[in-house]
Amino acid sequence: MERGTLNDLLAFAAVARERSFTRAAAVLGMSPSALSHAMRGLEERLGVRLLARTTRSVAPTEAGERLLQSLNPALSDIEGGLDALAEWRDNPSGTVRITTFAYAARMVLVPKLPAFLLAHPDINVEVIIQDGLTDIVASGFDAGIRLGETVDKDMIAVRVGPELRTVVVGTPSYFARIPPPETPYDLERHACIGYRLTTSGGLLPWEFEKDGKEINIRTSGPLIVNDGELPAAAVRAGVGLGYLMEHDVADEIASGALVQMLDDWCPPFPGFHLYHPSRRQSPPALRALIAALSVK
Repeated sequence: MERGTLNDLLAFAAVARERSFTRAAAVLGMSPSALSHAMRGLEERLGVRLLARTTRSVAPTEAGERLLQSLNPALSDIEGGLDALAEWRDNPSGTVRITTFAYAARMVLVPKLPAFLLAHPDINVEVIIQDGLTDIVASGFDAGIRLGETVDKDMIAVRVGPELRTVVVGTPSYFARIPPPETPYDLERHACIGYRLTTSGGLLPWEFEKDGKEINIRTSGPLIVNDGELPAAAVRAGVGLGYLMEHDVADEIASGALVQMLDDWCPPFPGFHLYHPSRRQSPPALRALIAALSVK
């Protein structure tokens, strides 16, 4: 195999993974036009069309998908071999790509990641914020950070945050107008601030559990958002009830600015976990990041 063909196969895998010449070119450190030219040259040498191009997107053809399936194990072995060389260096190095969502990034990465980067100048970290769950292997990520209950069983998961709890809160002025709910079913007569999931388009249900009984309530109210800051602002203004992370409103509950309801219906649940494929040996850069983020 010609050396140029191997380079082009690596470039093809990047384009197929990113679904974008621009993003793949950024990862590879080359211009989009040079990358597009290389892909056309590869297709001409192989005599088959590998990528379906439109003005807005690019995706593998059926032949491209089959080639990608053959390439992925080989590329993974190559990456593993290169990662193993890092064991001979004094300091871990390389790039760690992570997928997570905004709240997890704020709770887990914001407090610790800057100090980690300063302590490990040879490690680069790329963080992609996505609401929906991502196949980290197929998408080329080294790890993800999600709630522990959403992590696939075939992944290695490390706890990087404490247990969490969502609570129902409102202002004293709101409860002066409408009697407080005694059970989750009473929420039907309350103005509730809703959160719409950007991936599925559905409204996030309010989940409750007591004595082994689980209840999901579809609430309604004057405001539906897909941003994490607006619900709390609306609740603080007395617009309606919020279903918020206890950590974010603990001080206001303690001061009496917000009143918590249905406390015995809101048990804690597993907090954030960093997860990665169950390879025999993780890259040193990823291991260093896990050590920095993990909760002892």
